Amino acid sequence: MTTKADARPVILWFRQDLRLADNPALTHAAETGRPVVPVYILDQGSRVRPMGAASLWWLDKSLRALDAALGERGSRLILRRGDSEAELRRLIDETGAGAVFMNRLFEPDAFARDADIAHGLRTEGVECKGWNAALLSPPGSVLNGSGQPYKVFTPFLKALLATAAPPPHTTGPAAITTPADPVSDDIDAWDLHPVRPDWSGGFDWSPGEAGASDALSAFVARGLKSYSAGRDRPAAPATSRLSPHLHFGEISPWRAVLAARQAAADGRVPAAEAEKFVAEIGWREFSAHLLQAFPQMPDAAFRPEYDAMPWRDDPAGLSAWKRGRTGYPVVDAGMRELWTTGFMHNRVRMIVASFLIKHLLIDWREGERWFHDTLVDADLASNVQNWQWVAGSGADASPYFRIFNPVIQGQKFDADGRYVRRWVPELSRLPDRWLHAPWTAPAAVLSDARLRLGRDYPAPIVDHAEARQRALDALKDVVAWREAGGD
Repeated sequence: MTTKADARPVILWFRQDLRLADNPALTHAAETGRPVVPVYILDQGSRVRPMGAASLWWLDKSLRALDAALGERGSRLILRRGDSEAELRRLIDETGAGAVFMNRLFEPDAFARDADIAHGLRTEGVECKGWNAALLSPPGSVLNGSGQPYKVFTPFLKALLATAAPPPHTTGPAAITTPADPVSDDIDAWDLHPVRPDWSGGFDWSPGEAGASDALSAFVARGLKSYSAGRDRPAAPATSRLSPHLHFGEISPWRAVLAARQAAADGRVPAAEAEKFVAEIGWREFSAHLLQAFPQMPDAAFRPEYDAMPWRDDPAGLSAWKRGRTGYPVVDAGMRELWTTGFMHNRVRMIVASFLIKHLLIDWREGERWFHDTLVDADLASNVQNWQWVAGSGADASPYFRIFNPVIQGQKFDADGRYVRRWVPELSRLPDRWLHAPWTAPAAVLSDARLRLGRDYPAPIVDHAEARQRALDALKDVVAWREAGGD
């Protein structure tokens, strides 16, 4: 028998799960048989880290796509802006809702906020339920033999893949009944495009669930078969470009894993290539699990001795790095790709991060903040973990003394110069021999290339050999701190 309480609407609180397929909160809300009130709350308050400008651009497009998809099922997306708890309470008052369903966020601040909200609402008789829709396995579910979080990736991945199981695939309800009363903000009034300046004109993406599905299909059809080698070639379209879709929850990570493995089972791609891609999904999982277990990671080194690093205050160097004016072509190409597209190739992310940390000796947190603001796939766990990996301060990190030579990196991974010539066009006439170290080119070669170093393109802002030695000398402070017992 249906009671009066059973008929109260269910608020479906969307966050980083902007899809209808494989959305457990939506599935369970629809199964109640009650009216469903889909809502997205733009909460840029103090309890959670505000989204960066590039992420807000993506959010704008993804919310519009979600609203259209809901509209095809007879529903709509209600938009609210402000404190999450206050807006949920206002919506409960407006609709008489008796439940709030959500897919969980696992970033520590958001997780704690959601727990507080749920506790407060439950004490007032509002049912609150949450599910995992973002990860293959929720943080805390993959532990080592001592019951502790893994700190090394390879055994973590092995344990994850041995224990995690995909949930049943769902396509979302064919029809969703939503009350007509709740008012929604106008998304145009949110002004989510970057300003001062708006650099998003070159963002060539298709945010939303359909765009995510298309990106996965294109990757499986073209890039996956040579993924392990192609993913290191920044000029090649070999990476999945799924990271922003995964971050905003426009596609389930299980769908990506199963699609890759199905392609291998069908003989369309080598099994080793599919598993290499699955391992990259696993690295994303590793980052999320680490962040929840060690919530200090955005602010402090995972290996505390690295907070003794004598970072330099170098505003000019930081500015040159951000603007792609360091004088090292592959570094500058990466930073310009980022500014133009909201994205950067994964190999180049390592190169530019290494340059900032080790050539300029600038705190990795400065780079992490810049990436957070300018990447459309800015994900707190992945961003922090990857920066700390390069800095040598993270879990299972690359040793700090492994210092990329940006010239050799460019020559190795962009041998024909297609990547550099695309993003640093002032160097386009230089022959391959000189392209990644233009300051070494003879005057006649520079003249033929119509290139005046220091005017058309900067001379290197730091000498590689000197910067490398300075970085290694700085490491001595870390060693001394550790040997002194961390005092």
